[in-house]
Amino acid sequence: MKNLVLVFVGGGLGSVLRYIIGKYLNSTENGVPYGTFTANILGSLLIGIILGLALKNNSLTQNHTLLLATGFCGGFTTFSTFAYENHMFLKSGDFVSFAIYTIASFVIGFLAVFGGMFLAKIF
Repeated sequence: MKNLVLVFVGGGLGSVLRYIIGKYLNSTENGVPYGTFTANILGSLLIGIILGLALKNNSLTQNHTLLLATGFCGGFTTFSTFAYENHMFLKSGDFVSFAIYTIASFVIGFLAVFGGMFLAKIF
């Protein structure tokens, strides 16, 4: 039961922060989802740092990992919104934005995870 509460609390906090970032960064003028992109990249960096620290000398407990990685990062990042925004790009025929957003999200997201793991090693 404790594990469920940790994931629930972390996920709620991550979701609220994602909402705030999306509210202020997603562009209503040109439809570019800067907020979602930012949340996904920051979440990738954070999960890299969190899991890197968890692996390094057992510096984070399983409870910390559940709260921060599973809960917070799971609630903060948003693949479903990413998929919907890409659907909207395709539906509107904006194939360039679709390609740039998709490729940038994957490439920079992976680099952020690796960067987070690297940062965790040097802390």
